[in-house]
Amino acid sequence: MSSVRRSAWGSIIPALTLLAGTLFAASASTARGTSLREEGRTRITELITAEQRRGHEERAEYRRLRDQVDRISREAGRHDARVKTARAEADRLAAGAGFTPLTGPAVSVMLDDAPLPKSDDPPHGVRPDDLVVHQADVQAVVNALWAGGARAMQIMDQRVISTSAVRCVGNTLILQGVVYSPPYRITAVGDPVRLRAALGASPEIAVYRKYVRAYGLGYSVRTLERAALPPYTGNVTMKHATVPPAARRGPGG
Repeated sequence: MSSVRRSAWGSIIPALTLLAGTLFAASASTARGTSLREEGRTRITELITAEQRRGHEERAEYRRLRDQVDRISREAGRHDARVKTARAEADRLAAGAGFTPLTGPAVSVMLDDAPLPKSDDPPHGVRPDDLVVHQADVQAVVNALWAGGARAMQIMDQRVISTSAVRCVGNTLILQGVVYSPPYRITAVGDPVRLRAALGASPEIAVYRKYVRAYGLGYSVRTLERAALPPYTGNVTMKHATVPPAARRGPGG
């Protein structure tokens, strides 16, 4: 029995040796003296950087085209009373809708992931999800600031309005097509006393602050004497609309 087993291994070992040599040669040829893993990470980083740059360029082009359309619309309004009236009404509502810059006293909130553990494994009983900022945490701050009477709000470098959607994928935040990594900064223009009081009264933020104390998540609140927020540049999609009663009757009444 042992002689048969030795004979079988004797025929298999050369084949395994040849296969391993072929794989090593192919890997060396592909890597060309570099680390395949490092090269893969570099390519992913370059891809992310390129996509972020392209996103910024497309946003700048969108703002340029929107300004051009706005100028054409205003020019048309000079010769059409109806357009002029509609533009005046739009201008009157623009500030409240977030489409104009706003400056004033503000409160800035910073949220950040916990420091990485010294070892690859988190402490006993701690899940990786416990160490990162979640979508619900960002939304809790946003909701509290609106409830505190915020006149305008900005997340990272983008103005947001009441219908803006905050999305998190892993430990990154996606806002209006742009990807951000922590730390996340939310700035709200308004009465700093009311804004800070609303943050302190939020049950959801109270839960987050427990994780701050337990696991080292980042949380800080600063009062700003003056903050300048840019206008909202995202799309506004109308999902529901009603026709005024006067319009239903038509021009004939």
